[in-house]
Order: sequence, then C-alpha cells, then structure tokens
Amino acid sequence: MRRLTPLLAAVVLTAAACNGAKDDSTIKIGFIESLTGNYAPLGGEAKKTVDLAVEQINAAGGVAGRKLKLTTLDDRTAPDQGVLHFNKLRSQKVTAILGSTFSNVDLAVEPLAEREKIPYISLAPADEQVKPIRKYTFVVPAISSTYAEAMLQYFQAHSITRVAVAYDTKSAYSKAGFAGMQRLSSRYGVQIVRSEPYETTATDFSPVFTHVRGSGAQAMVAWASGAPGVTIAKQYPTAGLGIPLYMTASQASKLWLAPVGKAGEGVYVQSSIGVVGSYLPDGKLKQAIQQMSGPFIQKYGYEPPQFAQDGYSGVKLLAAAIQKAGGTDQKKIRDALETLTLVTPCGKYTYSATDHSGLRATDISMNRVKDGKLVPTDWARERIAQTARAAG
Repeated sequence: MRRLTPLLAAVVLTAAACNGAKDDSTIKIGFIESLTGNYAPLGGEAKKTVDLAVEQINAAGGVAGRKLKLTTLDDRTAPDQGVLHFNKLRSQKVTAILGSTFSNVDLAVEPLAEREKIPYISLAPADEQVKPIRKYTFVVPAISSTYAEAMLQYFQAHSITRVAVAYDTKSAYSKAGFAGMQRLSSRYGVQIVRSEPYETTATDFSPVFTHVRGSGAQAMVAWASGAPGVTIAKQYPTAGLGIPLYMTASQASKLWLAPVGKAGEGVYVQSSIGVVGSYLPDGKLKQAIQQMSGPFIQKYGYEPPQFAQDGYSGVKLLAAAIQKAGGTDQKKIRDALETLTLVTPCGKYTYSATDHSGLRATDISMNRVKDGKLVPTDWARERIAQTARAAG
C-alpha cells in the first residue's frame, strides 16, 4: 500500500486541479491598454473606469455568481506589445479580452483573437475592426465613420456646405474618419474643398493653415488624437482663417481642454453622449451615466472624459454577455454579444450579426467650448434629449 500512496496522491491532486479549473470561482478577464507611450493619457483614463466597473460588479455579487478577475497589461502604445500580451493572456486562459484605446494595437491583436475564438471588446474606434465584420471582435466607442456622419449631419443642419479636413496619416482612427467623410459627404450636401494630411509627429501646422486659407471652406475639421490635437488648437487662433474649427471626440477630455486653455474657447468638439450627461433628461441613460460619474468624480475630482466612458461601458457589455450566456463558454458569450441590447454611459447598444459597433450618430453630441468646458450646442441638446428618451 505504501508504494501505491504516491500514485494515489498524484491522482487525487490531478483531479483536484481539474475540478479547480472547471469550477474556478472567478472569471478571468484580460485588459490590454496603453498605460505608457503616446496614448498613455487616454489609456490611463480608460483603466480608471474599467477598474471601477469591475469593482462595482464584484461588490454586487459578480456575474453568474462568480467574481471577475482582471489582468491588465501595458501595450506601451505599440502594436507588437499588444500581440505579446494577447499571447500571455491566452496562455492564462482568460474568458475574454478588453482591447486598447489605440486602434493600431487592436488591429494587430484582433486577427489572433479571431483565430483563437476569444471574445475581444475593443476600446478603439477605427472602422477596420468591424468592417468587414470579425466574428469575435466588438467595438465600444462609436466608430470613426459614425463620428464623421454625425459631423456631416450637423453641417447639413447649419448650411455648412464647404469644409477643409486635416487628418493624421499614421492614425487608423483619423484615416477612417476622413474616409468616412469622403464617402458620406455628398449624402449631406457637403463638399470637401481641401484635404490636408499630416503625421503624428507634426509640430507646426502653419503649412496646413496656409493651404486651407483661400480654399473657400466654411469650416475646418481636424481628425487628431494626442499631441497634434492640442497643437492644432493652440496654433489655430493666430492662423487668421476666420472660420470655425471642429474637432472629434479624441478632444472630449480635460487632457485636451487643460493644455489648450483659452485657445480652445469657441472650438466645436464632438463627444459621446455620456460626456455631457448632465444635460440629459432623467431616465435609464442618465442613470447609467451617474452610476459611473458619481464614484469617478468622488475619487478623482473631475468629470469622466470620453475614454473613461468607453472603458466602463466595455466592462458592462462584457458582463451582460457573460450573464446572458450563463457562464464562460466563449462561443456562447460571442453569440450573446451579437444579440445584446444594453444601455450604458455611451448610449444604448444594439449589436447584431451585421453590426459589431452598436452605436448610432444620434449617440454623439456636438459641443462647443465655453469657459473651459464642453457645452452641447442647441441642436445637439435637443438631439441627445431625444436619444435619452428613446433609451427608456
């Protein structure tokens, strides 16, 4: 009997290990985000609300009776690091992965998630992630072309028919946004009279402004993220163009408002509906925003910016899909996501087999900077109120 004891012990330990893997009391979730590098300010905001959402869900008893266990890895704003981290998370047998705020990282990782059939929830807005549809990839922010359409709808409503557009050739987000404007502009009676490409490293935008001057444009649109968005806005007041500047949701944050300062006054800036949630009527949408914004403001002392909205909503969407799937079967979670309808701080998502982005142009607000804050235009205020009422 003594000679059989080690073998018996090994069998018992193996069985226990197998049972532990099967009946693990936690649900492992991976999060790849830019916490250093150029996108660190954006990724850092998303991390705050990803952590907040996980804390809230676990405090309420978890998902399907199990707590979430989050592993966060820094992609350093580099696609190759995102790939390395995906492989690490796969080896840890995570149930699903939340993807980076940096579109270029997600575009590198998503083919791997498809191959391994791991649900991937991206916090970046580039169109290529979901056009064409990738079976296991879903996007949280409104995609770039949706922001482009919302911009064009505003122009149509205000009889702006000729615009100049500057865009970052190294950013998948910016390129997709510009492409969306090109594709949709004629539908809304808008002509792009001047297009100005630039690179992320650009620090002097006077050549861009010179080319726009005399183009006949009634407005200038800048597709930018990070440092270029700040630089364009700071240099714009002295450019002498005499036309308003319009910027996208990458600037819907104190990370842009603070360094731009007075140069930002009067600039038009798009945002997700949650950024201007205080202007909404009471209802499910406002409640979802307050559930996030209240604890966020209490802890950090400022309103949650664009990127924070996305991080929180991503966790909520994933948790709802796991709940609907009844557990951690990855195919069932994918199927649940594809049929999911959920109100989050970013709006009411309606994913489907042909739509893995889930948001509409009506989930986007057109704001103007006043006294250092984003204030919805009258047109946007009426529109987002209608969106809020439709959410219930």
